[in-house]
Amino acid sequence: MGSTNAATVVLKRPASPSFENANDESSRKRLRGEEGEENRDREEDEEEEEDFTSAGDDGTTATMKLADDLVQELQCGCCSELVYKPVVVSPCQHFFCGSCCVLWIRNGGTSCPACRGESTIVTPSRPLQIVLDTLLRSAPHKARAEGERRQADEIYKGATLRFPSPREISPEPNINLSTEFARPCPHCLPHNPFGWRCPQPIPDPNTDVEHAWRLDDGLPVGHTHCGNCENLLAIQAPSTTKCDFCQVSFCGVAVPGRCIATPLLSQQPHGMSEIADLIQSTEVYECFNQNEIEVEHIIDYLTAQNLAPRHIYREIVAHVQQQPQQFRPLLEQDLFSDSHSVPADIDPDPSAPRNRICRHCATEVLLWGIKEWWIRERQKGFLEEHILKRRDCPDGNSCSRQKDLAHAKEFNHIICTVRAPELGRTNEPTFLPPLTENANAALTNATVSAGSHFGLMAEDLSLLRETPFDGQVP
Repeated sequence: MGSTNAATVVLKRPASPSFENANDESSRKRLRGEEGEENRDREEDEEEEEDFTSAGDDGTTATMKLADDLVQELQCGCCSELVYKPVVVSPCQHFFCGSCCVLWIRNGGTSCPACRGESTIVTPSRPLQIVLDTLLRSAPHKARAEGERRQADEIYKGATLRFPSPREISPEPNINLSTEFARPCPHCLPHNPFGWRCPQPIPDPNTDVEHAWRLDDGLPVGHTHCGNCENLLAIQAPSTTKCDFCQVSFCGVAVPGRCIATPLLSQQPHGMSEIADLIQSTEVYECFNQNEIEVEHIIDYLTAQNLAPRHIYREIVAHVQQQPQQFRPLLEQDLFSDSHSVPADIDPDPSAPRNRICRHCATEVLLWGIKEWWIRERQKGFLEEHILKRRDCPDGNSCSRQKDLAHAKEFNHIICTVRAPELGRTNEPTFLPPLTENANAALTNATVSAGSHFGLMAEDLSLLRETPFDGQVP
């Protein structure tokens, strides 16, 4: 093989001088042409780079604007936040977070939460999820908080959902109903299914317009409006109840479980049935001065302990009932006024005990006491060690940097100091009910510990131990 190659090389004739010169010339021309093309390409690349550099700021701004526009377009129809694990309702094609749709169905929803159109099925939306993933890769700071995503994952597992059938078909609207006269309440009708009839029934304007009650004359005798369904009710009916906090009556027959004021510990706070409701409540964050880290700690704690918001409400009620003044500080702050759109009665005796409460007032109690409840829970020592060992912020609960996530993670702002009963909803000073002997001793020890932490002298600490807490907050 090697000899063959050598022979082949020897037999090859060299090119003629004229051809060699032409070949060199063409090679030089080709080389010059290639160099020219490379120079032109290099110049074009430099021009493009300059154009890109000069437009860099505009490109970044345009990208940010596009991300903001997409976030607006991809808002959930229930929580009005960037949709998470989107689902689509058929046939109207409105989309929501999967967890929001689950909660809607759990709370009795039988139609699309947005348009109330008749719907039967809810399916995960893969196209929307792809767009969402692309958006978050470009703008990861737009993602929902980790705690919210974790809670949503516990509620919605990614399966297809179905709307339950309505319990009963809504009656066709009667265009002949007059807005000039009062309609009979459920107990006004003879032979009604509730076994009791109003002693002063409201005449039906459709059959007895001559004796019909004109709405301009005020409420019919013996009647008022239900705080939930807002229909007329008979005040003396056995099913009628009144909230001892807002002084609004409830019919007890229109919407079972909602048109009623129940004993304190058996009530369900309105809009607070699930842990996810705490995450979506802006008022909860207001109670903690917009400290998202502290709210996340509460959510994690409730999840680990398998506790619902109703548990918090019951513990707050039980704690308040143990205080000498009980609910008087709350009533004096008018927390329960204007809780409903219907008029309320005047409280006949502000010092009377409170036994019944409506759903809306129960929510007010929950928000009123959630912060001090969390302080008491922290003292039980069930939280993770790294949470309990965080340094106390020198400014405490009044710190203006609590919205700064890095600062909120590093420092503890929920310091065990007694604040106003409204628990962060105002900064006005107030008086708290006297503490029990054990609670007073615990508070004194905590105060002495805090004083030692901030470097008080020994004689000052001794004075703290000897001075009982009188309920006044400076």
